[in-house]
Amino acid sequence: MEYHISRSIKAGFDEAVTRVKAALAKEGFGVLTEIDVKETLKKKIGVDFRNYRILGACNPQMAHRALQLEDKIGTLLPCNVVVQEHGPGEVEVSAVNPVASMERVGNPDLKPVAEEVANKLKKALEAV
Repeated sequence: MEYHISRSIKAGFDEAVTRVKAALAKEGFGVLTEIDVKETLKKKIGVDFRNYRILGACNPQMAHRALQLEDKIGTLLPCNVVVQEHGPGEVEVSAVNPVASMERVGNPDLKPVAEEVANKLKKALEAV
């Protein structure tokens, strides 16, 4: 089972980030954190890197359900969504596969929640 859900799109990087945020919102996700990896690597270690953004997405209803079933599941939250530029106009969007990550927890009650989150993330990525 893949640990990520990914798709490539034709768009400028900033446009892709905007489209991803909008698609996530339609599926009930808010973006709690945003890490500009390119900027951080340049600032911290002086290296150049491609446009690469990590969005920490959270669906509060799904998070609440998961937390009720497993009190330490917050170690796997929020769901990371990566937007990275591979070339001009070539952007890949990837999201964590919550089914794969939550499977490791060993609580079978989490599976339906993970599947529902995965379906919402897939729908968001398809809409970008």
